[in-house]
Amino acid sequence: MRRRLLSTLLMLAVILATEVAWGQTAPIQGLDRLTPEERALAERNLERWQKLTPEERARALENYRRWKSMTPEEREAARQNYRRFRQLSPEQKARILQDFQRWNELPEARRQELQKAYDRFQQLPPERRERIQQRFGQWQSLSPEERERVLRNQERWRQMTPEERERLRERWRQMPPEERERLREQRQQRRGQP
Repeated sequence: MRRRLLSTLLMLAVILATEVAWGQTAPIQGLDRLTPEERALAERNLERWQKLTPEERARALENYRRWKSMTPEEREAARQNYRRFRQLSPEQKARILQDFQRWNELPEARRQELQKAYDRFQQLPPERRERIQQRFGQWQSLSPEERERVLRNQERWRQMTPEERERLRERWRQMPPEERERLREQRQQRRGQP
């Protein structure tokens, strides 16, 4: 009886050991390079992680590390931006994603240059920012021919000496208001505006 019990227990131990060995999966590739916190996150999302390509895993890890390095305020701002993004139409989302892709394809030096320009713009008084946005809207409404004319005029202005510019400004200031208005109307008629 004792022998039979011993052999049954031994058989049970072998079966259990075999099932445990068969039930184990191969270690997750790349897990050994993660911090314990990152590893725990990957293990919680194991199925999704295993479906990712190595490039997608690297991007996901980079995004996670960026998220962890954010301040609570930055994280909240990111959450709000995501909520707003989800409320956009599919066309708006597509345009934003396309613009974001173009941004990411820019050389780092160009991105930094644009970021500095944006930061300077944000530091301007609200009235100045509004005026810039209005002028940009006007620029966008111009036809290609009108834009070309404006660019030629700007180039002529840049090539003038400071004295020539000042003479033109003074001539404009000395002009009677009716004459100025007449010139504005002529300019608007050339642009096809009422």
